Amino acid sequence: MTARRTRRRSAAYAALALGLAGSLALTGCNSNSSKSKSSSSSSKSKKRKIIGGGAAVAGAGAGAAANRRHVSNCSLTTARLRFSQASGPKGYVTVRYENSSSTLSCTLYDAPLLSFNQAKTPLPMVKPGSGNLVTLRPHGTAYAVVPTTTPAALGAKQKNVAVQFMGRSEGSRTTGQPVTYDFAAKYATISVGQSKVTNWFSTLSAAKLEAGVGN
Repeated sequence: MTARRTRRRSAAYAALALGLAGSLALTGCNSNSSKSKSSSSSSKSKKRKIIGGGAAVAGAGAGAAANRRHVSNCSLTTARLRFSQASGPKGYVTVRYENSSSTLSCTLYDAPLLSFNQAKTPLPMVKPGSGNLVTLRPHGTAYAVVPTTTPAALGAKQKNVAVQFMGRSEGSRTTGQPVTYDFAAKYATISVGQSKVTNWFSTLSAAKLEAGVGN
């Protein structure tokens, strides 16, 4: 009897140990599976955040670029132009343009195209090919200068000047027709001969410097 009881107890202990081992193994598998799912979910979450952030940055950059592209060429009217002349050894003619819009900025490229007294070709640039541009805020002003430091550059009194703006690409012109600025009608006296014109600048002092008549 004792031997039988001993064998029965041994068999029961063995079955119990086998059951515990199986339970522990199953628990470990479930734990690893849970960790794997959690890690995978976290990775996907991080990826979404990164993609979303990249899209937001790209959207902001595209918006800024679109705003820059929407700055149009400045419109050309005689009401926005002013001509004046300073005499002397460092004499010059000032061309002043005002962006009279109260809400929109505009851009001027290179130099104004000035054809005095119906000249077939406009004045050449002081610095051709410089690729200059000026963006004017609402009510902002820009200046270009025609140096008249020699008798030939001073020339004779002019009746009028046809004005046109340059386009984005070098040597091109805006699509608008030239406007004629009548000096007598504007109560201005301007003398210009064989001279050149500077680029547009946001300050008169910068335009005078390029023209060689600055201080």
